[in-house]
Amino acid sequence: MTRRGFIEKGTLATVGLSTLSKSLIAENESQHTVRAGIIGTGNRGTSHLGNLLTIAGIEIIAICDLDNSKCEHAADLCVKAGRTRPKIWSKDENTWKEMLDKEKLDCVIIATYWDSHAPIALHAMRNGIYPGIEVPAALTVDYTWQLIETSEKTGIPCMMLENWSFRQDNLALLNMKRLGLFGDIVHCHCAHSHDCIDHWFFDQKTGDQKWPAPYLLKYNRDQYPTHSVGPVISWMDINRGDIFTEIYSTASASKGINAYFKRKFGNDHPNANLKYKQGDIVTSVLKTKMGKTLVINYDLQLPRPYSNRWLLQGTLGVYDEEKGSVYMEEKSPEYHQWELWKPNEVKYNHNWWNTDLSDQSHGGTDLVMLNQFINAVRVKGPTPIDVYDSAVMTAIVELSGISIKKNAPVPFPDFTKGKWETNKPYFAL
Repeated sequence: MTRRGFIEKGTLATVGLSTLSKSLIAENESQHTVRAGIIGTGNRGTSHLGNLLTIAGIEIIAICDLDNSKCEHAADLCVKAGRTRPKIWSKDENTWKEMLDKEKLDCVIIATYWDSHAPIALHAMRNGIYPGIEVPAALTVDYTWQLIETSEKTGIPCMMLENWSFRQDNLALLNMKRLGLFGDIVHCHCAHSHDCIDHWFFDQKTGDQKWPAPYLLKYNRDQYPTHSVGPVISWMDINRGDIFTEIYSTASASKGINAYFKRKFGNDHPNANLKYKQGDIVTSVLKTKMGKTLVINYDLQLPRPYSNRWLLQGTLGVYDEEKGSVYMEEKSPEYHQWELWKPNEVKYNHNWWNTDLSDQSHGGTDLVMLNQFINAVRVKGPTPIDVYDSAVMTAIVELSGISIKKNAPVPFPDFTKGKWETNKPYFAL
């Protein structure tokens, strides 16, 4: 494939700026240079910056964080990559507003704490700036509706950066589903099963709370549904031929966090005997208008290996990510016997994955996602994940909590306002 063909296919894969050829950079200079900003330069924001610096035709104009040292570090990375040093905004908790008001940006990456995602994205859209929002895009259904209404009013697309939707295996499965290899889809399962107690919620060495820990004390809900459900909404044609109509969530007792602290730090640690509202396992069952069902598990507090437990089941077959297996009634060589998934992933590989990205962050998934986002910004077109799909993934956070509290199903909003009946699938076509 030629270099230009490589760019047009939407996958610009590089190990770093040092491996990006000068001819490739020059080839992209004739196109519109995307002027980007980053708000939040902690681990995730810095990771996004590293990927952006490997994509030609981007200028990092401004960066913002409450911690000036993190801003300086991010700016140094830009200089080391041969780019212009961005302007630093780091005065107070409202400095991001001033940055969005004064800087001439095409897009902004939002990698701050959860509760600030939606307010920053809303302000960006009102300034004509594409927001790329880390997950979840909002914490309340009200903010979710505001994102939709503001995007519709301003005409600015709004994308939640749900990277697992761009995984190579998930996109290959989407190709297979669209070819009809599983027949009519009837049921899916997904989970975010990831023991995060000892590194994300609490400090591994001291047990001190990190910024997400207070959510475990205050709420009982699916705190982090988007990685699990992101790929599934395309498999189920949600917002494009179908919609979720209700969600019923239940939560187990909260035992894992206290057990961890007593095991690791002893009974006298301040966090060992706190009462956490968050149940260890949250199970949500969602129904759709067209009769499909979906089960989602939140599972971040108990010892276990990582798994997303994706399962897709239709009238002609089934895919099981945890087994690494697939069965298709009309394609599998042995009747009612699993076959390995990997050969099918290779056979039905999506064209966004036409090179080896295994040495990139999250196996290249972040780079594929950001490159597609930047492509959309460059041409002032629709983002690969739109505001309606972002809304569906996001709303599960608050709705699951409401359902647990009521111990009853609750209605799931139609964020498309009826457009789902005529909307056509578009993600990753």
